[in-house]
Amino acid sequence: MSKVPAALSPVDQDIQNMLAAGTHLGTKNADSKMNQYVWKRRSDGIHIINIGKTWEKMVLAARIIAAIENPADVCVISARPYGQRAALKFAQYTGAQAIAGRFTPGTLTNYITRSFREPRLIIVTDPRTDHQAIKEASYVNIPIIAFCDTDSPLRYVDVAIPQNNKSKHSIGLGYWLLAREVLRLRGAIARTTPWDVMVDMFFYRDPEEAEKEAEAAPEKFGQDYSTEWGASAPEAAATGLEWEASGPGVAGVAALASASVDDWGATETGEWGAAEAPAAGATSTWEA
Repeated sequence: MSKVPAALSPVDQDIQNMLAAGTHLGTKNADSKMNQYVWKRRSDGIHIINIGKTWEKMVLAARIIAAIENPADVCVISARPYGQRAALKFAQYTGAQAIAGRFTPGTLTNYITRSFREPRLIIVTDPRTDHQAIKEASYVNIPIIAFCDTDSPLRYVDVAIPQNNKSKHSIGLGYWLLAREVLRLRGAIARTTPWDVMVDMFFYRDPEEAEKEAEAAPEKFGQDYSTEWGASAPEAAATGLEWEASGPGVAGVAALASASVDDWGATETGEWGAAEAPAAGATSTWEA
């Protein structure tokens, strides 16, 4: 960690989160250019990534992103499902653009397409999955930042962040740390206080599990509230009896209302009858 300034050094909680998310776990295969980021190899063949170098590249990438004046000139691309939610959240909090899902060929090179974009920097989740975006960015000289595993190809990648890019927790944590560091460098949040956005917001959620949780929540709440409402049922019944007991009073009011209607009818009949008599007299006077 000697290459990182003291002010940008990670805290113990960040290192613990990276270890808990499996950021340091690579694959059994290792690219020749990724050997510099590998710490050692376990007995089962899994390569262990050096967490210190991961943080160094994380800070370098954040400084590059923060140096761009217009945040909308940064484009985050993720075709891998585990990284789509993280890419969208990163774009939301940093002001960047996001392309989650299938990358349409020609987005960076064919200006006739409706999805044509001209970013100054792109960030990809996996160089192998997002190879189309990397290839087009190389045609138009756009710098590329990529989360790279031990077996990821580094061709056309300018800044490689070595970490596990196959786990949903590792991908979500990587984007969360990168977004937090970018906001800190921009001065949007203080470095001394923790970020109020939870890292869980960047994790991938299975749609089926989300639907099951949404269906189970009303049932749980309905069961609790039904018990409370059931306890107050005798009070409601007693209230109903009180209203029934006050029925004669209501009937009396109805009688008064009907009597008022009779009075109105009598008044109207008398007035109209009285008005008709002078009218007849007036007619006879004119005739005379």
